[in-house]
Amino acid sequence: MKLGKHIFGVGAMTGISRIFGFVRDMLIARVLGAGRLSDIFLAAFKLPNLFRDLLGEGALSAIFIPMYADSKKDDNFAKNVFSWLVIVLLGLTILFEIFMPLVIWGLAPGFDATPGKMEMTVTISRIMFVYVIFVCGAAFLSAILNAFSRFLLAAFMPVLLNIMLICALLFAWQYGTEYVLYLMAGTVVLSGVVQFAILWSRIRHRHFGLRLIVPRWTPQIKSMFKRLGVSIVGSGFYQITIILGTLVASFQSGAVSWLYYADRIVQLPFAMIGLAVGTVLMSSISNALAENNMRSVYIQQNSSMRRSLMLIVPCVVGLVVLAEPIIKYLFEYGAWTPESTRAVALAIMIQAFVLPAMLISQIYSKTLYAAQDVKTPVRTSMISLGVASIMYLALFPVVGYLAIPIGTVASGYLKNTLLRHACHARGLIHHDRRTVRSVVAFAVLATILGIGLSYVNITSIWVLGFAICGYGVLYLPLAYLIDRKIR
Repeated sequence: MKLGKHIFGVGAMTGISRIFGFVRDMLIARVLGAGRLSDIFLAAFKLPNLFRDLLGEGALSAIFIPMYADSKKDDNFAKNVFSWLVIVLLGLTILFEIFMPLVIWGLAPGFDATPGKMEMTVTISRIMFVYVIFVCGAAFLSAILNAFSRFLLAAFMPVLLNIMLICALLFAWQYGTEYVLYLMAGTVVLSGVVQFAILWSRIRHRHFGLRLIVPRWTPQIKSMFKRLGVSIVGSGFYQITIILGTLVASFQSGAVSWLYYADRIVQLPFAMIGLAVGTVLMSSISNALAENNMRSVYIQQNSSMRRSLMLIVPCVVGLVVLAEPIIKYLFEYGAWTPESTRAVALAIMIQAFVLPAMLISQIYSKTLYAAQDVKTPVRTSMISLGVASIMYLALFPVVGYLAIPIGTVASGYLKNTLLRHACHARGLIHHDRRTVRSVVAFAVLATILGIGLSYVNITSIWVLGFAICGYGVLYLPLAYLIDRKIR
């Protein structure tokens, strides 16, 4: 497998998706502002996104792909898993539709203080939760394609959601916002149907033999569900901490929206680099471990870590230096206020520091999952999740919503440390000297250039764009040369 080529392809597609996502968020900010309407939509949207990550792109993919590789990519195994997944998704949807008032109260109890806010969030959440069936099904189809090293179409699918939401927001902006929340919820569900249909068409076209059958309870399915149940908390660490953060932040007006936009900005470099690395490594390391080729595993890990940190370190510095102008010139229009800009910028400046830990944790956790070790990532996630929760509750009375990014950074590095120790103990990872030296050099170079960037007077979005491009033009060639020279 051409690791660099696939990582670049997935990262590029993810980048395109995030660009459309920023256009979408700019329109949300313009149409809904950062208050009641945006709080309702964003809180409701977190729920299906959480289940997509846990059951679709997270735990299920991490469990399914290594088992699928071990089964020599048996069609019957894939059919059986797919059929059980459909049953589970239908059952979950029915349960959540019934108990949605309790779920939303648990997710955002602070909404109850505003008349009608809780009731509207429940209604929108019930409509939007249908999206879970289709998007989790689409994520499973993506895992099938990824197992055959076909990454690009699956990585492109989130673009469709963003394009369709952009169209819905433009329609609402032009013709009024009275029913905008219903329009957006319906659009989210429709996008899931479209994503599933496109991926299903590609699966059938490639003759992978996937179809619904009468599900059978086999030893493989029993093992998969056992691992899946254990690993959901582990693979959903970041999403669960965000949900807990939403619960705490709901007691401060506007904080849910501030944290959402901060997370969107911080997630852009991680999605383009970290998630791309994790997606490709899951398949390549599974195959290498199945062949007991540890040399290949170590080479892939160090190469991925070196290249990805070369890109993520300057992103950390850039976000810290440019957080306020980025938010100001992207979102400060219409209903968006300077207060919201300052609030989001502060959250970004703190949360950006978790990016290296998140990226390296991807490599560690995907290695453990590829080795079919489910329990270790779960234990580390539960510990770090507990630390994050304690910090949220302890710091919120002192620093308000900033308790969430502070807790996220601290727990992220704790999780990274625990995963590294677990991988070393099992002989699943080896950091060569070149990687360590290169990463230190990248950090020094990015910091020096970042200090220079802080003196640039940002007066417009064009100046902001030129400053970012100039930073990249100076940093990337120098970092590449450093990586080539260090041995």
